[in-house]
Amino acid sequence: MSQWIDACATDDVDDEDLIAWMHNGRNYAIYNTEKGYFASDLMCTHEEQSLEDGMVIDCVIECPLHGGRFDICTGKALSAPCTTDLVTYPVKVEAGRVFIALD
Repeated sequence: MSQWIDACATDDVDDEDLIAWMHNGRNYAIYNTEKGYFASDLMCTHEEQSLEDGMVIDCVIECPLHGGRFDICTGKALSAPCTTDLVTYPVKVEAGRVFIALD
C-alpha cells in the first residue's frame, strides 16, 4: 500500500529543473516541468549515473554522462544508450508541498 511522503516545498525545485531527494536510503529525482511536478528514480538506467546534474528541457531529462534521454512524465527511455525506462512515482502538490507516493 502506497503512502504519501512529504518530499519538499514546491519552491525547492526551480522551473525546468530537478532536485535529488533521499528517503529510507533510496535516491529519487523530483522534477518541476511546465506540465507539473514529477518523480522518478535518481539513477540513469544505463550506467547508474545520477541524473541530478542532467538537463531538463520541457518534459525530458538528459543524463549528464552519455546523453541518454527519458520522458519525465512516464519514465520512458527516449534515446540511446538508454533502453530501460526509469521507474516513476505518483506526485501530488498540496499547500506548497510536493508529496510522493511510495510503498
